[in-house]
Amino acid sequence: MPDTRAVRPSRPRLPATISLIIKQRKEEADAKRSQPGWKARRWVVERTHSWLNRYRKLLVSFEKTEASYVALLSLAAALICWRQTTSIYG
Repeated sequence: MPDTRAVRPSRPRLPATISLIIKQRKEEADAKRSQPGWKARRWVVERTHSWLNRYRKLLVSFEKTEASYVALLSLAAALICWRQTTSIYG
């Protein structure tokens, strides 16, 4: 009987010139307090994920094709941008 498990593609390796900098939350909070105007990147990502989680259809993908899921994701992102723009500019 053939093996029907999906094969996970390997992750692309980062070029040698790129290094990841991951800070702890405490370090980001301290940097935000000490440097005015500095934004913690992790909080931006977490905020965006929480906005996307409001669209229940995106939480569990029941779509038959990847294209329809990507279309729903794009629609959700566009609606989020629209709401943020209207809240800023009235």
